[in-house]
Amino acid sequence: MLKTLVSLALPMIFRNRHRRRFPIAGEVEPGFTEVDDAFRQNFDQRGEEGAACTLYYRGRKVVDIWGGYRCYRTGKRWEPSTLVLTYSVTKGMAAAALAVAHSRGLWQLDERVATYWPEFGQAGKQAITVRQLLAHQAGLIGLGRRLRPDELGDLDLLARMAAKSRPAWPTGERHGYHTLSLGWFENELIRRVDPQRRSLGTFFQDEIARPLGVEFYIGLPTSIAGERVATIQGFPRRALFCHLHELPLAMILAGVWPCSWVARSVGDLPLGNPALLNESPYRYAEIPSANGIGAARAIAKVYDALLGLGDNPLQMKAETVRELQASPLTPRQGGRDAILKIDTQYAFGFSRPSQAMRFGSDGRAFGTFGAGGAFGMADPAGELAYAYVTNKMGFRLYDDPREVAVRDACYRCVQRLEGALPEQVSSLIRGAR
Repeated sequence: MLKTLVSLALPMIFRNRHRRRFPIAGEVEPGFTEVDDAFRQNFDQRGEEGAACTLYYRGRKVVDIWGGYRCYRTGKRWEPSTLVLTYSVTKGMAAAALAVAHSRGLWQLDERVATYWPEFGQAGKQAITVRQLLAHQAGLIGLGRRLRPDELGDLDLLARMAAKSRPAWPTGERHGYHTLSLGWFENELIRRVDPQRRSLGTFFQDEIARPLGVEFYIGLPTSIAGERVATIQGFPRRALFCHLHELPLAMILAGVWPCSWVARSVGDLPLGNPALLNESPYRYAEIPSANGIGAARAIAKVYDALLGLGDNPLQMKAETVRELQASPLTPRQGGRDAILKIDTQYAFGFSRPSQAMRFGSDGRAFGTFGAGGAFGMADPAGELAYAYVTNKMGFRLYDDPREVAVRDACYRCVQRLEGALPEQVSSLIRGAR
């Protein structure tokens, strides 16, 4: 049984009594109280205003905490049922849907995409494999024009646009983050291989969310009360130039030019502020790369299920689990990301540990970071599944200090339980950074 540490009636006390008080609540098992401490310090010292974190260790939920306010305007508290926009953490949930479909034999990684989706084979894309597409190596960084909000619900239109798109570089030559476009390609792939022709968001609900009893939506149902969804504190794009020390400088400078690969990768949606993804109509459309709305406990439980341990609730086959953890296929020009301008690795729709994005105990870890500070991952070597979500956007693409502080505390607790020496703990945590 989880041990309740705090209640919503017991607010966190700040040293400055004139500062806003942040209620912190949740459950933490003995041995993981340092995670709760780090989470509290986020509100006290790192500017957090609304967040949640969940950790599974060896198949047990050992941390499930939340705090602050789901709406900074009204002061409404973050509740256990609060849902939040997770940006590219959504890519991990979309990849989970593909993993379940793969485990059921609906598609194969080294088969050509055009085998399942014949129209895809035009414009120089005939030879692209699913493995290459999911590793961000296909060069399909955008759909070619800005989409009107009313077009986002027309999956047939999006599929036609995706099928006509032309690669920005020869497949396998390099890789580059398919910021928005990857999800639309994944959506149509699922629709083509699923006998019921379900969309990716529906497939995720039917085959993952409901069996696991979790709340995460790719395309928020209109039946979900809007007040349950946290308000996002975003920022205008121009604010990025005041935070260049937190971002890949080469990416920001390249993005200034409208025809650059960087600009094209985010140009499909006319968003001057990323917080707009949390508003109508965007929150109700299926954008599998960017607009997933859910709870930290849902993300962590999905990642725990992808490890295929214990009772294996998603009935993941060993072949799929091996592929999820297999070494990524490095493009011919190496690991420098053509979009993000840093060293990255990708496989099966997930980010993998790299020189820039360091996470997990070893190279088998897989997960996705979300703009603003969210992160979800599975660590097979550590037998961990972890998620952190927030409604106050930071400027880092990955390793937001709030999230990192909590993640590091998770590893310290695990290593302490396993009797590791302090220097081993330091090596695991800082070496993964």
